[in-house]
Amino acid sequence: MSESAQGIPGLPDLTHPSELMQFGTHLLKGSLLLVFLVFALGIAIALLSFALRQNQQQQEILIGEWAVSYSQLLRGLQHLTLVLVLLVGGFFLCSTLSNRYHHWEQAKVAQVAESVAGERLEQIAPQIRYMTEEPYAYTTQVNGKIVKVNEKRKISRFLTLSGSQIQVKIDQSPDVRGRRAIYKIDYTADYKVVNQLKDINSFFFEASPLIGYSLLQSYKVERDGTRLPQTNPGDYSFPFQLQPGQETSLRVTYKAQGSPRWVYSSNGQLLSNFRLLAIANFPGADFASGIIPNEIKNDRQGTQFTWLFDDNVSVKNPFGVYTYTDPIRHTGVLPRLLLLAPTIFFWWILLLYLSLPVSLTNVAIAGSVFFACLLSLTYLSRFINPQLAWTFISLVLLALTWGLGSKNRSVSLAALICTIAGTVLPVFGLLVPFSGLTLSLAGLLSVIWLAVRHWYGLYRLELEDRR
Repeated sequence: MSESAQGIPGLPDLTHPSELMQFGTHLLKGSLLLVFLVFALGIAIALLSFALRQNQQQQEILIGEWAVSYSQLLRGLQHLTLVLVLLVGGFFLCSTLSNRYHHWEQAKVAQVAESVAGERLEQIAPQIRYMTEEPYAYTTQVNGKIVKVNEKRKISRFLTLSGSQIQVKIDQSPDVRGRRAIYKIDYTADYKVVNQLKDINSFFFEASPLIGYSLLQSYKVERDGTRLPQTNPGDYSFPFQLQPGQETSLRVTYKAQGSPRWVYSSNGQLLSNFRLLAIANFPGADFASGIIPNEIKNDRQGTQFTWLFDDNVSVKNPFGVYTYTDPIRHTGVLPRLLLLAPTIFFWWILLLYLSLPVSLTNVAIAGSVFFACLLSLTYLSRFINPQLAWTFISLVLLALTWGLGSKNRSVSLAALICTIAGTVLPVFGLLVPFSGLTLSLAGLLSVIWLAVRHWYGLYRLELEDRR
């Protein structure tokens, strides 16, 4: 497995034992330090009270204020400790989920890439080769003298195909593991050859087999219905005789299997009177290399692509058929949201503290509900659209948040406003393309609510003591 599929580098993952032990060690050290500071402050107040035991009046004034402040500090530390525990624990939970989701996304991308991976099946246009003699001259030294020698040598030349009528049927099936697609090719091509030369009648039909195949069978070359023998194993050069001015037809047929992409290459030749019919008997087929077919027909079985070149044409890139796969879009959205989730939680809790009476029990329940919703969003997003999943989860979150003011309707409405501004909109904003606009609206709604609540007093609550 590649490193990119392991998770986001540098982020803690609680599924790794070493990181879990390290997190527990740091948490224990931090907790002991906090307990020591609170205990030391209590001892300092007790020592100060003991030192002022002879001045009863000063002791009552000073120690009473300190005791009240210490009591408020302890009460505030309880809330602060709970919020910090929820933030730290939520961060490690979200970082773990972010790593898991990143791993799942990368595995999904790798699976799609593997389904269409492999070398392409490339059929190269055949060539008609003939041998001819051409004069050439060279110089050599004979008996100390420079002598010019005129000779003839045989060189290979090529005759242009007069016409090409090609039909290829492509069926697709999965491999043994069911991960990759395999093309099954049924190829038939008729080539027309006209001898336009005056003094040459011996030719070689060089029809190279399909490149990149995993299986090639029933390969044969026929001339006017007669099969041409293959002289040497691995040699796909077939000799034939054709008198000047005469015309003949050569047919190439074979069946093959290979990677999910089939293309035809002109091999630098000019194509004339050319027709290629590619019949893809499977859904999701598309034309390759950007060479647009002259005709595309869709039916229940698949798609037919037809390329027609009546006059001569030069095609630089190979063209043909490949299996289209839907692009995987919006990757990395959930990991980014999960990494920012503790900040969203902190903003939501802060809104609740500034808007309504909140007890330790309510903070603990609210934190549990928030991170449980994110956990549900993480795994629901693998099956349905994340925006739709968060819409359903938001309804559950709002219904549960109403319980913060079960005895007071005004408190419940305030809790709903805080939840919409502090949680629902920010999370939704990180799931949609217009994140900046949505987050700005959420921030504006939050500050407007706090201003209305505290500065203008337009929304008053009958506050209860926070427990």
